[in-house]
Amino acid sequence: MKRLSTKLNQTPVVYVTRDIERALGLPDTEGYFIISNATEFAKEVAKNRAHILLIEEETILDTWQLLEHDKTNTFLKTLSSQRIVVFKNTPHIERICASKQYNLLNPAADLALTVEAKISQVSWLGDLATYLPPSEILLGKDLTYAGTPFIVQFNRTHTGGGTMLIESEDDLISIKERFPNREVRKSTYIEGYTITSNNVVSTSDTFIGNISYQITGLSPFTSQPFATIGNDWALPPNILTEKQLELYTTMVNAIGMKLKGAGWKGLFGVDALVSSKDGAIYLIEINARQPASTTFESVLQEDSGSVTMFALHLAALLDIDSSSMSRASLSSGAQIILRQKEEPLSSETVMQYKDTLIEAGYTVMSYPGTKPGTDLLRIQTETSLMDAHNVFSPKGNQIIDILSL
Repeated sequence: MKRLSTKLNQTPVVYVTRDIERALGLPDTEGYFIISNATEFAKEVAKNRAHILLIEEETILDTWQLLEHDKTNTFLKTLSSQRIVVFKNTPHIERICASKQYNLLNPAADLALTVEAKISQVSWLGDLATYLPPSEILLGKDLTYAGTPFIVQFNRTHTGGGTMLIESEDDLISIKERFPNREVRKSTYIEGYTITSNNVVSTSDTFIGNISYQITGLSPFTSQPFATIGNDWALPPNILTEKQLELYTTMVNAIGMKLKGAGWKGLFGVDALVSSKDGAIYLIEINARQPASTTFESVLQEDSGSVTMFALHLAALLDIDSSSMSRASLSSGAQIILRQKEEPLSSETVMQYKDTLIEAGYTVMSYPGTKPGTDLLRIQTETSLMDAHNVFSPKGNQIIDILSL
């Protein structure tokens, strides 16, 4: 992408991130810099890439801590401009960048929060709220069970956390006792599977990324039924009809246009539920940030000769005209995440899993997850891991067998 390379040469961009994997969607490029923690994985990455500053401390630093670090400040002063990109913007990150006169390229944090949060999202969507499953906003104390299962969500959720399936009055006891005056979103429970895409609001249009099947809540990778644990880009063409693809694309375009009108630019994700009863498509989540699967999608796209989603993201943030560009298509590729359990897996066990998976031909990244639900291993392959909804392929079963050793 020549225009992006030229722009980066003129005005460098620095991606500051707790997890270096988030920043690896662009190949080693002059004018594109990464600042991250000096993890073992990051050190391996740095052996094959220039333009990386790794900061080593006794603990892993969050993005805002990296932005405040003396080594970051010293490095940024060597550049002709201080243009910063982060994985997910926050008010605290905005304050730090403003105080240091860094040019933060991400869209405003308050807009991201309004769009993502389950309560404010309903009013923000306006007419587009018809894409949501039938829902209403209630106080916790006003929830009742009338014999039909439903979903309850707090305002802030993440990768399925904060989403609860209510199947009896007993399921409501804890919510009503602990959060009687907290607003929740109550939605009709619809059985089905989830699809998602990483999309970009550009200067000219909305680029819709490759649709992936979202792997959710499967053992032994997680014990949380609504936890997102991976993506499979090979499965959607085999399970979605042309009409469903059209409905999903129309919905994403409409959300992209509304985001653009609100001042958004760059990446956003859209998760949709496909009903197993009638095939209807329902909006269930908008990720107003860089979705976590963007990097791997972009890595898979790199050999196509077309533009990757990560490159389109940077182009949008830098106001580069992308009207003549087309994003690269995918027909395969998948990743799945092993999350920490209630009875924690030891670091020795996790490293044994990692070594065995690498020997079997997978790309594997490890994380120092200690709390239940945090990431331990990200396992990637250029082929498919799923044969159908909740049905693993031979590759997927091979990973499960390794994790059972």
